[in-house]
Amino acid sequence: MQDSIDIYPDVPELVRAVAGQIVAAAAGAIAQHGRFSIGLCGSTTPRPLFELLAGDEFAPQIAWGQVHVFFGDERSVPPDHADSNYRQARVLLLDQVPIPPGQVHRMRGEAEPVEAAAEYEAVLRRYFGPDATLPRFDVLLQGMGPDGHTASLFPHSAALHEDQRWVVAHYVEKLDTWRITLTPPAINAAAQVIFMVSGEAKAEMLDRVISGPYQPDELPSQLIQPRDGVLRWMVDEAAASRLRGD
Repeated sequence: MQDSIDIYPDVPELVRAVAGQIVAAAAGAIAQHGRFSIGLCGSTTPRPLFELLAGDEFAPQIAWGQVHVFFGDERSVPPDHADSNYRQARVLLLDQVPIPPGQVHRMRGEAEPVEAAAEYEAVLRRYFGPDATLPRFDVLLQGMGPDGHTASLFPHSAALHEDQRWVVAHYVEKLDTWRITLTPPAINAAAQVIFMVSGEAKAEMLDRVISGPYQPDELPSQLIQPRDGVLRWMVDEAAASRLRGD
C-alpha cells in the first residue's frame, strides 16, 4: 500500500526530513501553479515540526505569501482551547511566519459539528474550484494513533465508509466527543500524503498497518492510499523497530 518508507535514527532527524520534504513540495507547487496547499494534523507528533518550520533555518525557505493552510481534522472546542488543533498550529507555527491570515483555513470546532463540517467542505470547494470532484491538496500531513486511526477516522466509525462528502462530523463514542474530519476520498486525492510516526509505543501498530492484513475498519490508516499521488511513511527507528524484515 505504501510508495515509500523512510526510517530516521531519531525524532530530530525525522522532523528535519519532513520539514525538508514540505519545503521542496512548496517550492514545486508554487512554481507549477502559483500556490501551495497543505493540510496539517494535530496531537503531539507535529509539534517539533511546527517549531522547526517556524525557525530561522526553514521559515525563509518557504514563500508564505503563496501558502494556504488547511486542517485534516478538529476537536469540538473553541479556537483558543488547549485541545484545538488550530491553536497548536497557530501558536507554534502560523503566528511566527508571514502568512496572510486569510490564507489560514480553520475548521470551526466551536460550531455545531455537522454545520461546521458542511462549512468546511464549502471552504474547500471554493478553494479548489467548481470543477473539482475532490480536493487536490499539495501535501497532507498525517499522524497515526496507537489504535491505528488517522485524522479523526477512528476504528469502526461510520466516517470510514463515507464516499461522497469531503468533510464529515461524527460522534466518537470511545472519546465521548464529536470530531470533524476529512474523509478517506478527500485524503486520498492529495498529491502527497506524509505519515509522520515516532516512538516505540506505535511500533506494533505501524507494523500491523503496513505489513499486516488489510483490515481498514480495524486499522483506519490502511485506508490512506492516494489514487493519483504519493504516500510517504516517514518514521523514526523506534516506531520502525517491529517492521517485518527490519
